[in-house]
Amino acid sequence: MIALVDDDQNILTSVSIMLEAEGYDVRTYPDGEQALNGVADHPPDLMVLDIKMPRMDGMETLNRLRRNSALPVIFLTSRDDEIDEVLGLKLGADDYIRKPFSQRLLLERIRAVLRRARPREEGVPEDGDSKPLVRGNMTLDPNRHLCTWKGEEITLTVTEFLILQALAQRPGHVKTRDQLMDTAYDDNIYVDDRTIDSHIKRLRKKFKAADDSFNAIETLYGVGYRYRVE
Repeated sequence: MIALVDDDQNILTSVSIMLEAEGYDVRTYPDGEQALNGVADHPPDLMVLDIKMPRMDGMETLNRLRRNSALPVIFLTSRDDEIDEVLGLKLGADDYIRKPFSQRLLLERIRAVLRRARPREEGVPEDGDSKPLVRGNMTLDPNRHLCTWKGEEITLTVTEFLILQALAQRPGHVKTRDQLMDTAYDDNIYVDDRTIDSHIKRLRKKFKAADDSFNAIETLYGVGYRYRVE
């Protein structure tokens, strides 16, 4: 199911019709406050979220959502909202698309984010390997988008999961910020170094909430990041 949040009724109507024609269930909301209430009662697979809305804008909606949810989010922004795009990605949005947009482009972005969120069918291997990735106290299971540290589940966004997976696949090997950008974002999405740093900061914060001694993600200043060899 897709949650579509926008104060423009024309967008809600036209986009929901398009998505339903493609086989998606859609729930529409005119502002962030109603969206948060609706998502709590009817959890979707993805949210398409406008930035500029009355009552509660997209930034505040995303900020509140990320307190307890890793739901994939695609931001809708106007062409003069470049700063908001960067802030949105830092807060944990998975992608963004600028208004005015073609419905076909939005559909492709939705499909891409859902593929990243659910890279494999349950129990069906991808590239010949469906085993969870185990690194010391951490386990990453891409089949279920599940991360645990010492048995405790750590809730990660799609982007956070992909960045952590890229680091953990080769412990001790440095990943530059550019390499992590390529891992976590499509080619047509540009993010700067500070955005990757923000994701790393959020990852550390989440793990430290479960274990204050967490230090598995190392910073090599001026180079990038690596997962600590145990």
